[in-house]
Amino acid sequence: MTDIQDLELDEIQIVEDEEQGMFEHFRLVVDQGQAPIRIDKYMSAHMEDTSRHRVQCALKAGYVFVGDKVVKANYIVRPSDVIRFVMPYRRRGVEIIPQDIPLNIAYEDADVLIVNKPAGMVVHPGHGNYDGTLLNALAHYLGINQPADSADDRLGILVHRIDKDTSGLLAIAKNDEAQLKLAKQFFDHSIERRYQAIVWGNIAEDEGTVDMNIMRDPNDRTSYRTTDDPEKGKHAVTHYRVLERFGYVTLVECRLETGRTHQIRVHMAYLGHPIFGDARYGGAEIRKGTIYAKYKQFIRNCFEVCPRQALHAKTLGFMHPANGKWLQFDSALPEDMTALLAKWRKYSCFMPEEENEE
Repeated sequence: MTDIQDLELDEIQIVEDEEQGMFEHFRLVVDQGQAPIRIDKYMSAHMEDTSRHRVQCALKAGYVFVGDKVVKANYIVRPSDVIRFVMPYRRRGVEIIPQDIPLNIAYEDADVLIVNKPAGMVVHPGHGNYDGTLLNALAHYLGINQPADSADDRLGILVHRIDKDTSGLLAIAKNDEAQLKLAKQFFDHSIERRYQAIVWGNIAEDEGTVDMNIMRDPNDRTSYRTTDDPEKGKHAVTHYRVLERFGYVTLVECRLETGRTHQIRVHMAYLGHPIFGDARYGGAEIRKGTIYAKYKQFIRNCFEVCPRQALHAKTLGFMHPANGKWLQFDSALPEDMTALLAKWRKYSCFMPEEENEE
């Protein structure tokens, strides 16, 4: 399992990928004098704030390795065994205040909840965003009140995230078993995730793939960039397909093979086609088009119609964590992106032929 670092239990590596999920990576080395004991009991005794039930769920989901082999709960640990495992991260130390915020629920059963998040909503509380988040809304909807020092970790139910200003579908786990099994699918890249984006420029190819590592920008810790250094960043693959062309902008579908923070935004900017309205990666300025004042006013109007990056998490598919059946959900484009497309369709109808071929 190459993603897991050689870390002691008190040295936890937290890996946060916006779509892939959030995981803690652990390494335990069994003492020489350890008597034979089931691995679920051993792990529960050596992990603070983690119940034996959650450890058993992790073992059942295939998160736990001894050496290079997946083990189950009845494995008997032996002296010098090296236990490596991954657990979906449970954010601690942040009070989750229930707030009556409307949720657009696409699907719900006893194990999972599919929410269509609007643009502008932060997923979880953090610096500068301590309320009004999706987790605050879920706390109210699910009837959970969680103080910062609560031992009740039921609000560690997110298995992936999308940006504040990206709209679309998110999967929520309603219990430990569902969270661990869904998070494993994100970790294994077996989830189907398709986005639609409006990007600057007329993309030359009808379809293609970007396979470029993504790393934090050393000059701006809130941004990311591509790197061709295989020793830097994280492996990231985005497949794209042109859906509609408008001359100066293009509607594309992006399918994520991996899920890295800002992946689609960074990869499209790398291609020279930043997402329309994406201020962080150069999409909130005129990148293509004429020099005429009338066109500049048209673009300003477009930015007002859709005042954020034009990116929507449209399709989400996964194996149901309880019954193993494939579930797939699709969401309509939100009103701001629909209105933006309508403006470009109308504009492109009157665009001179030589401009349409740019």
